[in-house]
Amino acid sequence: MLRILALFALLLGGAVHAETLSVMSFNVRLPTAADGANAWEERRELFIDTVRAQAPDLMGTQELHFEQGQYIVEKLPEYRWFGMSRRGNHEDEHMGVFYRPDRLRLLDSGDFWLSNTPERAGSSSWGNPFPRMVTWALFETVESHARFLYYNTHFPYRAEDDEARRKAATLIVNRLSLYDVALPIIVGGDFNSEPQGGAYAILTGLLKDAWEEAASRSGPDATFHGFSGTPDRRIDWIVFRAPWRVLSAQVNNHHDGTRYPSDHFPVSAVFALAP
Repeated sequence: MLRILALFALLLGGAVHAETLSVMSFNVRLPTAADGANAWEERRELFIDTVRAQAPDLMGTQELHFEQGQYIVEKLPEYRWFGMSRRGNHEDEHMGVFYRPDRLRLLDSGDFWLSNTPERAGSSSWGNPFPRMVTWALFETVESHARFLYYNTHFPYRAEDDEARRKAATLIVNRLSLYDVALPIIVGGDFNSEPQGGAYAILTGLLKDAWEEAASRSGPDATFHGFSGTPDRRIDWIVFRAPWRVLSAQVNNHHDGTRYPSDHFPVSAVFALAP
């Protein structure tokens, strides 16, 4: 009987439903008056429109300040968010994680720092002028109860920070290697390193690049554009370890005239949670 029903569905042009998960990584650019016409107050509605139109189930942000996070969930009440700042409080930049509770259940979450003392809030090593960190979460999908681990991070940006980026990537890989291979893992962030860099090679020794694995891709190949609209580096990635298919990946260059929601384009991937 079940075979007959399945065949009937195919004859009608239907297909077996595959649960999907949409993930976005978005460096929002901190709120600073020094940005002038590109200050947060001038572009925040465009930022909201960009996220609303794409409607990710999960979004990791970088450079997020607390007031920005609160504004986003005020305007997009379908989301909740959590995270601690790199100083270990709600001052300075957060690795804020936004998710839709109608799609995902948050089972656990926390933070660690990319340093020689990862559990010490606000710690910094390897010549970093600022603390760098990971905000992580264990999620379960509402639909099928599929669990996965998510890391959201932001690596140091200076040219002389290459070794610090490599050590940050190594720390992340060493932590992820402790998890059972059956647990799907997603890592997103602003890595301030292109695919030719050492940090990418370290991370993709364990994880796959969603952009490279996607069945279809759209948008420019690069993500950082400095409010110019012309990106020159692919430094924002989503990498993963899971028996999932990447249905699509996108670099979203949505804008309004010469105004952009951030100095980075957000990157997203849609996963099919069945092989």
